[in-house]
Amino acid sequence: MDVEERKVLKKKIKEMIIKYEQDVKDTEAMTQPVKPENSLGRISRMDAINNKAVMEVSLRNKKAKLSKLKLALTSIDNPGFGSCTNCRRPIQQGRLMFMPESTQCVKCAGR
Repeated sequence: MDVEERKVLKKKIKEMIIKYEQDVKDTEAMTQPVKPENSLGRISRMDAINNKAVMEVSLRNKKAKLSKLKLALTSIDNPGFGSCTNCRRPIQQGRLMFMPESTQCVKCAGR
């Protein structure tokens, strides 16, 4: 990976971090407890609780992705960045642009 590719990738990672930080804030707002004093019927309350559980899973996934993106941003200038941790071959540029937090090439990740 040359200097220009790293610069483009670094910019993309920074943009993704900003997006995911906002997504985390928005999702946290949707995972607030369902208050019993709300005038919801029993079925509506069960639906609200189910939706809350789904949003909590989404929140965990977004926080994990954000953490991986931040790690990628801190390690992008390391010489080993962009190399597969398994086979040591370069990770495809398209994969890194789509998933900058990738630490394995497509072949190793598929195993």
